[in-house]
Amino acid sequence: MGVLKRFEQRLEGLVNGTFAKVFKSEVQPVEIAGALQRECDNNATIWNRDRTVVPNDFIVELSAPDFERLSPYSGQLGDELAGMVRDYAKQQRYTFMGPIKVHLEKADDLDTGLYRVRSRTLASSTSQTPEGPPAGPQPGRGGYGYPPQAAPVGPAGAPPMPSAPPPGRPAVAPAGQRPGAGPLPGGRVRHWIEINGTRHQISRPTLVLGRSTEADVRIDDPGVSRRHCEIRTGTPSTIQDLGSTNGIVVDGQHTTRATLRDGSRIVVGSTTIIYRQAEG
Repeated sequence: MGVLKRFEQRLEGLVNGTFAKVFKSEVQPVEIAGALQRECDNNATIWNRDRTVVPNDFIVELSAPDFERLSPYSGQLGDELAGMVRDYAKQQRYTFMGPIKVHLEKADDLDTGLYRVRSRTLASSTSQTPEGPPAGPQPGRGGYGYPPQAAPVGPAGAPPMPSAPPPGRPAVAPAGQRPGAGPLPGGRVRHWIEINGTRHQISRPTLVLGRSTEADVRIDDPGVSRRHCEIRTGTPSTIQDLGSTNGIVVDGQHTTRATLRDGSRIVVGSTTIIYRQAEG
């Protein structure tokens, strides 16, 4: 079972009870959890062959309405999110310089459903000296899944520039890759999508999704065009709108083209598609 799924199950009791009215806003706890996972991945720093350090101090900036709803429960939610980060780090074999903390802050420049995640690496000393540079803000949009990684400048769907590692420390490349290079020799990345619990393998460089019987994956949804969008696998994988009527939403952001990462959530019409990739 994935880390996000376990996190979601732990929160079920809270969402159905104490937090029932709180999470009527567009920002959802699993969405924030996904953003924290990606924050770790984007700011991981290799210290040696046995140690990869990731941030341990996170700030989630929320709009004023969302912050007002969540702030009375910020302690409980922060603890749950910190636990999710700890579980994810264990799975990825990441380490921390100090205790994991997740804070909620109000940002007056954000509208309801928008949020930003900032992080830094803090050593567990009385001085709390930062061991790495703060990560850049990453705005997100409501809806389950990861927030978009593009900064509020540049073309829609453009991938963010990764944070520069501290001098003398190499950046961490995605699984199966070397920094600045393609996949490792012999390393094969599998790609697939999940629609309503059904897995569809991507065995070719491109995969067309649509309502037409000629599409590679047919989606029976009146809001989906005959040839709605196309997924291209590669380094990185991307999705392209093929001139559909209703467009595509990737990780909460309306776009015509976007970079895909493992766990990216794609919405076409009223259908949600999860993009997956794994080495092996």
